[in-house]
Amino acid sequence: MSESKDFLRTIVEEDLKAGKYKEVITRFPPEPNGFPHIGHAKSICINFGIAKDYNGHCNLRMDDTNPTKEDTKYVEALKDAVQWLGFNWGENVYFTSDYFSKIYDYAVKLIKMNKAYVDSLTEEEIREYRGTVTQAGKRSIYAQRTVEENLDLLERMKNGEFKDGEHVLRAKIDMSAANMKMRDPLLYRIRHAHHFRTGDDWCIYPMYDFAHCLSDYIEGVSHSICTLEFENNRDIYDWLLDTLELKLPRPYQHEFARLGINYTVMSKRKLLDLVNGEYVSGWDDPRMPTIAGYKRRGYTKESILNFCDQIGIAKANSMVDVAQLEFCIRDDLNQKVPRVLCVMDPLKVTIENYEGSEEIDAPYYPHDVPKDGSRKLPFSKDIYIERDDFMENPPKGYFRLTPEQPVRLRHGYIIACKEVIKNLDGKIIEIKAEYYPESKSGSDTSGIKVNSAIQWVSAKEAKTVELRVYDRLFKNEAPEGLEDLNPDSLKIIKNALVEPAVITDKIDERFQFERQGYFYADPIDYTNEKPVFNKIVGLKDSWAKKTKIVEPEVKNTQKVQMQKVQVVGSMEPMNEDQKAAFEKYTNTLGLNSEVANILARDEHLSHFYEEAQILVNSPITLANIVVNEVARELKQMELSQVKFTPSQIAELVKMIDDETISSKIAKDVFEEMVKSGINPTQIVKDKGLVQISDPSEISPIIDEIIAKNPDNVAKFKAGNTKLLGFFVGQVLKSTGGKANPQVVNELVALKLK
Repeated sequence: MSESKDFLRTIVEEDLKAGKYKEVITRFPPEPNGFPHIGHAKSICINFGIAKDYNGHCNLRMDDTNPTKEDTKYVEALKDAVQWLGFNWGENVYFTSDYFSKIYDYAVKLIKMNKAYVDSLTEEEIREYRGTVTQAGKRSIYAQRTVEENLDLLERMKNGEFKDGEHVLRAKIDMSAANMKMRDPLLYRIRHAHHFRTGDDWCIYPMYDFAHCLSDYIEGVSHSICTLEFENNRDIYDWLLDTLELKLPRPYQHEFARLGINYTVMSKRKLLDLVNGEYVSGWDDPRMPTIAGYKRRGYTKESILNFCDQIGIAKANSMVDVAQLEFCIRDDLNQKVPRVLCVMDPLKVTIENYEGSEEIDAPYYPHDVPKDGSRKLPFSKDIYIERDDFMENPPKGYFRLTPEQPVRLRHGYIIACKEVIKNLDGKIIEIKAEYYPESKSGSDTSGIKVNSAIQWVSAKEAKTVELRVYDRLFKNEAPEGLEDLNPDSLKIIKNALVEPAVITDKIDERFQFERQGYFYADPIDYTNEKPVFNKIVGLKDSWAKKTKIVEPEVKNTQKVQMQKVQVVGSMEPMNEDQKAAFEKYTNTLGLNSEVANILARDEHLSHFYEEAQILVNSPITLANIVVNEVARELKQMELSQVKFTPSQIAELVKMIDDETISSKIAKDVFEEMVKSGINPTQIVKDKGLVQISDPSEISPIIDEIIAKNPDNVAKFKAGNTKLLGFFVGQVLKSTGGKANPQVVNELVALKLK
């Protein structure tokens, strides 16, 4: 369970404490009319995650009430997505169609209670009679039908005596209701269509609002968790259960903000257009934001789960940067996959002074990855390097191979260019080179200085592979349709070369092709005769994004590490007041433009920031906390419910600035402020959270950790300086984050040397 409870888990805990339910039962109720996408992954994590956290159960239920769009293949795709993400729905998959008879009986009951009627208006008339937001609707003349007439018509509708659209069943509620959803909503419509489960047994099918709440009730669901667009539907949900006088305990609906990601569309209609129009190869095309697409591209379930955990659960819609999802897979693979050599655009190199052949022992993993393993790299005089790794007339700062500049072959020798061979068109087709025998990596005694190492493969032993280099499917941050497709979203390289161990040893299905990115053996098209690898993600984000990680203000080299800023809300043009605020925040206070944009557009956040800023002279640190931590809490509760004040946030920032507390402790203190409203100074005092900066207190802890890790000490002294971070992290962990990171860094470096 997450350390910081979201508002949904808070509701669940309060309901359990009050004895409202004996068991937590949630449900994931997708429509089987398309493949599940990354937004469904968030819902899966919420519903199954909450059930797991409170020892309950989550039902997987297919909302199969529209026979014209549903199919068994979508059911299987949904089941596969849930299983792949690591969740279990138990013995049975539920279907709304399982309850068609019961739902029909409830419709009959409503008619007998004079709470529902068969309407014969046309679709256009129903829309016209509904009224507007400012004008009350008008009830249909057919609402005057007797109970007997309505029962007869509904029975005949069920028996297939009428055409599609000739009649509908409606609830009789209030045609002047402020919530237009309550203006006699539709409960049943006629559909002469074959259902993939019930066949031709039914000619009428329940509407979502009717079937949803009743299916929840039948299954004993306690918490019906929906996305925010169903907020207004909650009134119908409650009305139906209350009117039918269904016995307690009954389910209640709760809404959370759906997932929005830039450069991505998640409308099923738009995704279906991509598939049907063959703009992609199918629902599992690795460019699609479907679970099947991510799975085929090579994303891990851990990266998806971590992404869903990072973005959290909020009450207000927001836009998440797709770079955050890409970071999660990159971060996960960095600690897992072997590093190997690949050349995408081969350029032949002949090493004229080398004779014979040898095998170079090379590790699969860098020193800072806690995994072992190595392979043999065949080496001879004929090799291939990346074409971009040689330039005849290089610009300043080019550190790879040139006619005057030698370079190291990764894990191997240093080579120098002796001659450039070109064809009649002037294209370079070969490099004549020489190697330095004493320069072998790991035992270099040549004394030659080089600035970089490049990937290479042996010409004789290299294996030819097909690479599918995927990029974002849409070129625009907020894509609308097909016109926004990225024409460069797929590049196929037919004759890339990889070192032989990738194909012959097959120690993994995912690899980091050094300096190229992370790649995955395509689970469908890969064969031994024709190996195919999909690019999962690059080694770093190559897109110039509008949304960036805010660089916090640095005080004495200690960074305030809060969450990532996300674009929130719509991006309408700023009014004059917002423009003035934006100018002030960027030009006068020096805020990052994205942070300034969020503050300028959000009146509540801006007011909160302005009040706090008067009390503390640290505008950047304060702004980062306000647009991340404060904003997250304001999304989840009404202003009147907020327990912390601007002055308390200013007080928290002061303690960070004067190093009374660390940035890690600051997050813990803020969480306590959210719950209790107690001043941060008092929280720090009561919980003993004051930062430890005295070297005499920190030194013994460092000595103990160094004594426990002799192997890493030896590796550090042998040149693996990255392990400094390991030791610093261990010290911070052992002190619960209380140790001053700057002091720890200095002391650890001193003691290790």
